[in-house]
Amino acid sequence: MNCKAQMMKKCCNFFTQENRFNTSGILKFRMIYFNGIGVFLMSAILFSCAKENKSDKKYLTENVIIVVMDGPRYSETWGDSTHQYIPRMANDMAQKGGIHTSFYNEGVTYTMPGHTAITTGIYQEINNGGGEMPLSPSIFQTWRKFTNNPAVDTQIIASKDKLEVLSNCIDPSWRDLYQPYTDCGVNGLGTGYRKDSITFLNTMNALVVDKPKLLLVNFRAPDSNGHNNDWEGYLQAIKDVDQYIFELFNFIEQDAYYKDKTTFFVTNDHGRHLDTVADGFKSHGDSCEGCKHINLFSYGPDFNTDVIYSTRRDLLDISATIEELLYFPEKRSTGNLMEELLLER
Repeated sequence: MNCKAQMMKKCCNFFTQENRFNTSGILKFRMIYFNGIGVFLMSAILFSCAKENKSDKKYLTENVIIVVMDGPRYSETWGDSTHQYIPRMANDMAQKGGIHTSFYNEGVTYTMPGHTAITTGIYQEINNGGGEMPLSPSIFQTWRKFTNNPAVDTQIIASKDKLEVLSNCIDPSWRDLYQPYTDCGVNGLGTGYRKDSITFLNTMNALVVDKPKLLLVNFRAPDSNGHNNDWEGYLQAIKDVDQYIFELFNFIEQDAYYKDKTTFFVTNDHGRHLDTVADGFKSHGDSCEGCKHINLFSYGPDFNTDVIYSTRRDLLDISATIEELLYFPEKRSTGNLMEELLLER
């Protein structure tokens, strides 16, 4: 019998036993007296239930942050044994979390499909220009529905304006409902991309002021410089974003609101062509190893530390794991819980 059922049974038994004596007017005072005790009993039992429910929770995660470094190849990140372009993640973060060496985008390897997979848990051939919404609700919408929290508690902060469409979906039972706060591009959908430095500052401000509990951040520069066929700019952008990620991570570790209560994922939406495919690192979008093989770093109070995982995983598994950690009553992701991450308690 659960706590609520036990509470009702105890209260009903109390009133049944006491009120059976109230057949004469002289016991009106006793009735008021016992009803007062009944209220006290119910309050005590409710408090007991609250303590019981709190102790039943096995996960410490209360907040989740997903950072997407847009479009680097695995060969320039964790696939490079020197880690020369991601020194912060490799030297200052890796030992505090887990590195996934077999992590993939198993869907369409463009920006919008990749981010849609991360946020909805479904692979969809969505328009890559921001002209189409995801078919299904995101983790932001479903989380807001069951928590009834305000929009500012869930945020999408992105250098690419087109990612604003992730805040809504086509499903008529969810469309225009429970949307997260968005800060994308120069000033929203259709206004163009902005610099990653601005996205970083806006994200830091949101963490300090708004304290979002569910947050997605997109840094665009590796992808943009790749498309410009700027090899040196592409490599420098990876290093710049690596530094931004470290500073966000460092804040999470030290801030009283987020410390020891926050799960932190770093991933990519897609990679880039191998040098032997099409025009090489300049483009992406097919199923070559360069486009599909991406990175995942995982950190949090419920995760193992200093681990390298070889289990094959993909983008959908991020949302499935978030649904588990935050106790979503309705699991919509088609991915799988990454059980290997979890501490044994």
